[in-house]
Amino acid sequence: QPQPVESGGGLVQPGGSLRLSCAVPEGTFQKYDMEWWHQAPGKQREMVASITRTGRTTEYADPVKGRFTISRDLAMNIAYLQMDLLQPDDSGFYYCNARYGPNNYWGRGTQVYVSS
Repeated sequence: QPQPVESGGGLVQPGGSLRLSCAVPEGTFQKYDMEWWHQAPGKQREMVASITRTGRTTEYADPVKGRFTISRDLAMNIAYLQMDLLQPDDSGFYYCNARYGPNNYWGRGTQVYVSS
């Protein structure tokens, strides 16, 4: 079973950028659809972006459209979430999910804090 590992979180000022990474240290990265989920303090986890196994199709939640970009590097087994124009509401934990059919493999998350 893959164990995604997220990194790249941290403290950033409003309007700033961060790039999150999700490494899947397992030889079949290309078979998983990849998702990024956001959990704000006291709220449910919500999906913010997804990318198909080929990378051809991406989807975004309305609050992040035009600000976040999901991508994947099949050679490096890494999925990315480029986050621009960050706002305080973007704060919280970001989780990577590797999905294959009905199976979901979650990372432990990386924390993002947007504050001046």
